[in-house]
Amino acid sequence: MLLARVLGRVVATRKDEKLEGLKLLMLGVAGPDGKLTGASLVAVDAVGAGEGEYVLYAAGSSARQTTVTDQKPVDAVIMAIVDSWDIEGTEKYRKGNE
Repeated sequence: MLLARVLGRVVATRKDEKLEGLKLLMLGVAGPDGKLTGASLVAVDAVGAGEGEYVLYAAGSSARQTTVTDQKPVDAVIMAIVDSWDIEGTEKYRKGNE
């Protein structure tokens, strides 16, 4: 699992039929301090994430292991919305305290 922040939505009106009905979100990859690394990607949202939220995502063949993405042509899926994280006992992020 990897950490990212939701930057916004991606709309694609013409796509493979297996992608119909899936919400696509633009993610900015984040480091352990929550700062964006500069890398970005598009992921299918399996959990109802929203803009500005930190999420955990899986990439590669693992992205096709959720109920939403099973047997679909996806390379990244958001599978969790982050509530908080700490490193060595120091809280780095708590949802709602940004």
